[in-house]
Amino acid sequence: MKKLLLTAMASFVLVVASAQTAEELKAQIAPKKDSIAAIQGRVNALQAQLDALPGWKIGAFGTIGGSLSQFNNWFAQGIPNNSSGNIGFTVNAFANLQEEKFFWRNAANVNLAWVKLDDKDDPNDDDSFRQATDVFNISSLYGRKLSEHLAISALTEYRTTLLSNFNDPGYLDLGVGATWTPIPDLIVVIHPLNYNFVFSKEDTIFESSMGAKIVADYTKQIGAVSFKSNLSMFQSYKSSDLSNWTWTNSFSYTLWKMIGVGFDFGLRNNKQETLNYIVNRAPTPDPTATFDTIDNELQTYWTLGLSYKF
Repeated sequence: MKKLLLTAMASFVLVVASAQTAEELKAQIAPKKDSIAAIQGRVNALQAQLDALPGWKIGAFGTIGGSLSQFNNWFAQGIPNNSSGNIGFTVNAFANLQEEKFFWRNAANVNLAWVKLDDKDDPNDDDSFRQATDVFNISSLYGRKLSEHLAISALTEYRTTLLSNFNDPGYLDLGVGATWTPIPDLIVVIHPLNYNFVFSKEDTIFESSMGAKIVADYTKQIGAVSFKSNLSMFQSYKSSDLSNWTWTNSFSYTLWKMIGVGFDFGLRNNKQETLNYIVNRAPTPDPTATFDTIDNELQTYWTLGLSYKF
């Protein structure tokens, strides 16, 4: 009985001592976290000053995603013997020049992806990697500063695909107007004088026109998190059927050095592309379709995988 009592008392002392030690350690951690936050705040302030200095700023980041799989005699699914895979990557690159009286901002966005599904029991199926996502966009914006936040500007932007149907369609915007920079990371372009050149073999559907160009681009890095959001919109003065917009977003979280986890997604609305697909490329084409009869569905894509930056 005496031994049991001594054992119980010893256990109680150990529990109390452990609790006190844990509380002491937690109390020591709290001020260190405050110190880390303060240091990070000073680092961010210095980085903001560095970003505001004149000269060139060049960089790139993106996402790489992919998977491979193989099934043998997996009878629970419709194709029990198959090999499949998907691979894709995105690149967001920029080269920006900032001077006292002017700026010149250049950007490129590429998103490519391929998929395959090989049915081992069907010798006639297509077992190659096929195009899944195909996005290519480059832009160049020059601005002459009127004040700290406002400039007269000229924009050139080109959008098309690379893997197939290059420049069919292709879109080239040339315009002038104003650029507003309310904060260092946000650029808003408003060009009421813009011509949207459309290049395509299908000239009965695609048409060039004059209109207004609006671009909003936000790029930010906070610690290990980097993100970029870009909205490019063209509003045709001739017809809303010739208008279009594209919104792309890229996020990355750095885990180790320049490697991390990334996520990209994009939204797009283009009635000319929708009509062209229904008339010429759909599994069951409808040559009688018109702008008034089609349902202009929202176009989307997303990629998840490893991220990188330079």
